[in-house]
Amino acid sequence: MNHTAVTPWTSEQLDRMQYAADPLADRTIAAILGPWQGVHAAATRGELLAGNAHRWELLGAVTRVFDDWKDNASIQRWTPRPDTPPEVAAAIDAYLRDAPGLPHWADPAKIERAEALFMDFGVLSCLLLFCSSLPECYVIPDLSQALYVTGQLEQHTEYRIRATAAMIFPVMMHGGLTRPEGGGIAQVLKVRLIHATIRHLILRGTPEDAMAVLGERRKVPDGLVLPALAALDAEKTMHHALFAHGWNVGKDGLPCNQEELAYTLLTFHYVCLRGLRTLGLGLRREDEEAYLHAWNVMGHVLGIRDELMAHTMEEAEALFAQMQARGRAEPFVPDPRPQLGRALMQTMEKLIPLRLAKPLPTLLTRHLCGRATARDIGIDGHVSWLSKTLFVLGLGLVQAIDATVRLVFRDFSISRFLTRLIGRRFLAGVLMDQTRPLKLPEHVAGRARATMQSWHVDPKAPRWMNVLEDKLTAPSGAPAPQ
Repeated sequence: MNHTAVTPWTSEQLDRMQYAADPLADRTIAAILGPWQGVHAAATRGELLAGNAHRWELLGAVTRVFDDWKDNASIQRWTPRPDTPPEVAAAIDAYLRDAPGLPHWADPAKIERAEALFMDFGVLSCLLLFCSSLPECYVIPDLSQALYVTGQLEQHTEYRIRATAAMIFPVMMHGGLTRPEGGGIAQVLKVRLIHATIRHLILRGTPEDAMAVLGERRKVPDGLVLPALAALDAEKTMHHALFAHGWNVGKDGLPCNQEELAYTLLTFHYVCLRGLRTLGLGLRREDEEAYLHAWNVMGHVLGIRDELMAHTMEEAEALFAQMQARGRAEPFVPDPRPQLGRALMQTMEKLIPLRLAKPLPTLLTRHLCGRATARDIGIDGHVSWLSKTLFVLGLGLVQAIDATVRLVFRDFSISRFLTRLIGRRFLAGVLMDQTRPLKLPEHVAGRARATMQSWHVDPKAPRWMNVLEDKLTAPSGAPAPQ
């Protein structure tokens, strides 16, 4: 496909996408769960839990099915375990038969190039996930509300980071989208059903049914408001929290709708590439477009509509700005975004031992995301003048040195060296912590750990810089890797 001009996405089109979901995945979850019983604002705990006990058990059975999807080949030959409930087995079998493979426009050469790029700047991808992609995810209030409901980003921030990495690694490791032994397709198809489960729980039924009711009430203010279920306030599981939260369909659209999915996709590819540019490490145009392409292929498998995808950095910039402007247009009360943003900053700060350097995650996130995002997610407050001054002066000095030395040595980069130092600390503190491993099948997790271990050496850096990096990132009392 040839894309040369910025695609005009109209507000009317994006408005419609707020009420569009994923019929294939939604149909699958609806076939498994069926209609809920006794759901109303005054329902008792017994009505909601005991009255729907079989449905809560079925959700657990779906999770067990995911354990069998170890790689792309395993979803092609999947057969249900003997203890799999028949409604789960039948629905999942139909889902896998109908799930799309790679789109006809997928370019294997571009995907392979994107995989090589991911391996090249792998440690930086960790830093950009922490300080750019996740913070930008919080900007859209409706999206951050769904994340806030689960508690995963406020109370269990590290868990959410690892869950995100558990999708990124299978997709971007060699053959993730294209080879039977890769894990990208299997992981994306899991995530697609997780999104449908979130929608079904929040809506307490299917998006199709919710839209039918909304259509009947189109002249009523807000149209369809699902009230919170106070009887489940004491329940702690994510499924119960989603089911009990309540949702204003008329005002907020469907949970995990097409616009939100397309925006999240932009945070995975465009925001990452924009961050590299901001750090002075931008890629060639053809490399950027290969990276966008690989993630768009992933988006297609995830059920995102092709017309919502950006194929060039210009298109991505325009769509990203438009979606953020739409998200900021209406006040959201209560606003969950500052709590999410501050929780993320605190997660990073506790991994930095020097008190003077602890504001670094906040300062770097501000630098990568800009003032508006910093304000949205509540990290625009006071920072020590000394830390801020050192950050600004250091940033200017690094850029000046890099620009000068690259006149002779093209790949030389102090910026890359410093950001790798920070990225390796976050990598070790969150993603490589063996007490809280990535939620991946063991053979995929093993490949991910091997990939992260290989990032200890930067092939573009001189030997002395790699030696210094190892000394600065080795745990106290441990020898640096050889």
